[in-house]
Amino acid sequence: MTTEITNGAAMPAVASGAVGQPWRDPSRTSGERADALIDEMTLEEKVGQLVGLWVGADASGGGVAPNQGDMTGDDLGWTEVIDGGLGQLTRPFGTAPVDPAAGARSLASSQREIMAANRFGIPAQVHEECLAGFAAWRATAYPIPLSWGATFDPDLVAEMATQIGASMRAVGVHQGLAPVLDVTRDYRWGRTEETIAEDPQLVGEIGAAYVRGLESAGIVATLKHFAGYSASRAGRNLAPVSIGPREFADVILPPFEVALREGGARSVMHSYTEIDGVPSAADGRLLTGLLREEWGFEGTVVADYFGVRFLEKLHRVAGGPGEAAGLALRAGVDVELPSVDAFGAPLLEAVRGGLVDVALVDRALHRVLRQKIDLGLLDPGYSPEPVGVRADGVDGGILDTAASKEVALRLAREAVVLLSNPGTTLPFAPGARVAVVGPLADEEMAMLGCYSFPAHVGVQHPEHPIGLDIPTVRAALTDAGLEVTHARGCDVTDPDPSGLDEAARVAAAADVAVVAVGDRAGLFGRGTSGEGCDAEDLHLPGIQADLVEAVLATGTPVVLVLLSGRPYALGAYAGRAAAIVQTFFPGQLGGRAIAEVLTGTVAPSGRLPVSVPRNPTGGPGTYLTAPLGGRSGVSNLDPTALFGFGHGLTYTSFEWSAARVAGTAGESADWDVAGEVTVEVTVRNTGDRAGTEVVQLYLHDPVAQVTRPVQRLIGFARVPLESGEAALVRFTVPADLTSFTGLTGRRIVEPGAVELRLARSSTDIEAALPLRLTGTERETGPDRALRCAVVIEAAHQPAEVTQ
Repeated sequence: MTTEITNGAAMPAVASGAVGQPWRDPSRTSGERADALIDEMTLEEKVGQLVGLWVGADASGGGVAPNQGDMTGDDLGWTEVIDGGLGQLTRPFGTAPVDPAAGARSLASSQREIMAANRFGIPAQVHEECLAGFAAWRATAYPIPLSWGATFDPDLVAEMATQIGASMRAVGVHQGLAPVLDVTRDYRWGRTEETIAEDPQLVGEIGAAYVRGLESAGIVATLKHFAGYSASRAGRNLAPVSIGPREFADVILPPFEVALREGGARSVMHSYTEIDGVPSAADGRLLTGLLREEWGFEGTVVADYFGVRFLEKLHRVAGGPGEAAGLALRAGVDVELPSVDAFGAPLLEAVRGGLVDVALVDRALHRVLRQKIDLGLLDPGYSPEPVGVRADGVDGGILDTAASKEVALRLAREAVVLLSNPGTTLPFAPGARVAVVGPLADEEMAMLGCYSFPAHVGVQHPEHPIGLDIPTVRAALTDAGLEVTHARGCDVTDPDPSGLDEAARVAAAADVAVVAVGDRAGLFGRGTSGEGCDAEDLHLPGIQADLVEAVLATGTPVVLVLLSGRPYALGAYAGRAAAIVQTFFPGQLGGRAIAEVLTGTVAPSGRLPVSVPRNPTGGPGTYLTAPLGGRSGVSNLDPTALFGFGHGLTYTSFEWSAARVAGTAGESADWDVAGEVTVEVTVRNTGDRAGTEVVQLYLHDPVAQVTRPVQRLIGFARVPLESGEAALVRFTVPADLTSFTGLTGRRIVEPGAVELRLARSSTDIEAALPLRLTGTERETGPDRALRCAVVIEAAHQPAEVTQ
């Protein structure tokens, strides 16, 4: 569809009152209002509400969605498509650079045309991407989801999402296609940067916080990708998934449960995945049986872009678009995105031919209309005019405000992970002469992930500026008052080695060298990280490893700084680099956050949301593995991580003491299979400056009826402490958190011995507290407890170690 949205004549807002129009009566429930409207609609009007329209999207710019060039939709014009009504408008801000204020006014004009084109005055629901901030020109570019995970700070992520949602709502957007709740399973997958972590508990709690924030701003949060997308074979995008039902239930699904129950998400996007031969878009057991009947979800299921047609074109389980539409509707897909295709004329023909029951159309339509009603789009007096744009046309920085930038900076600071610092190189000594080298040392785009607007769309429009002020690592260190020299050394991917000697010369003349390496975010092979940018192995891309070696050879202390969308194998630099700092595309103010950590203005507090491998080709695997997944004497490959999940250092020291099960004297305690137990530990900052410890709680189940991970995270707490200050950290743990999928395929709490491990990371256990689950095996349901309650209290007296 290449027709431009036209700026038609202003239309009056829908008249107040609901006389003869029960669907506009606020005294009725949204379900009643939806049913009343459905009774009045023709089949064409019904189907029109089940499709989106992506204006201006074609293959000319290289595309921002899989197979976009082949599946842009019908050749119908704007007027023809909206005749009778339209379900959704796809990415009016996220398809090409558009001034926010002008875009908001144009969107309002288009909405008036859509409302005037149908008998009921129904506007379209507008959706946009918002994974790293609202994907619009001049909108704040926040750190990517892996950075959210690195903060271990759900409250800050919720604050970020609230800001994102407010900016979207201000210009007329209703739905955000985020968060991604895929649990990282293979770091080679290009979309690893879109995931939050390799642990389902962390993904669930951080993801639910994002949902709460977005929904609190009035934006419909969309959970994706449901489900299993991240478990594709060999880490290849859109590849089949080989996964058993137990791993699917215990690792892949829990974050979606948490985000639905505790976040309140109102939409779910199906995955491109096919599992055991069944594509998610056609899987009624998943989209209806589990999601709706078992979990009680009442919102909308939207298609991932072109996912309905993929049933015919890629998965080949449908013989044509009408058959694909029928499969998707029966499974539980309500809205086809991004544009009218299989749910258009093919669906109409299939219904009229008796191949698809009109009741399936009505079922999906009821959900779509109910959501529009809940958004206020059918209320008396509704107007599409944007609330955040001034009448004089000056946008006042509505999408990149001082408040949003402050949150982006705080999150970037908390997401910086100090991996190693064996000496005194960090923080930098005052007056240090610093060489800043590497392809990402002076590169604005090094801060941005694949789904930030500049990387996702802006790169296809070089005639437009980025639209944001993005300080680089070099610029931020210079602004910090350091004496900085610079050499690029090499490119991220270009194998040209001609700059290596210059980088070595610059480094040799400095007191310390910051070597900034990592990824370039992109789409479908245009980057080294991002959608469709999968990796063969976990070597640094291009000749960046040669650059690091050249600088190490100078003898100048090297601070290796990673700006990436996935973890890379760093075993070659262990014990050789003076310090290693990991960041995951930290957003537009990431350069400043990195500089603040390097100079000591800010103490690092991030923790790894994914393990950092030692070897690049040893079979990528996460910490969440059964005993057979670890090092053994029967294989020459050692998968042991260089830095494990949850690892991170700071510039102060912490003493842990008095770790115990509350109410016991330290011996093994009984724990009822239907009850809860409280564990606690005192943490004291014994250093000379403020810092933040992240207390992590792991479950170890030594004997179970099926193999279990050696340990898995079940709770965590960020504990900021001034020098000398102490805090008591208390976790109340419901027995439901020990549950797993047993031999019968049902989730159970199994009696027997377990350990609760208080830890600094998955590889640094401070205390292992033995307990015994007592009673009989208990089956849990969808109402089971999903997380610990955490309390942090001041501790005024030195604590004695009682372990």
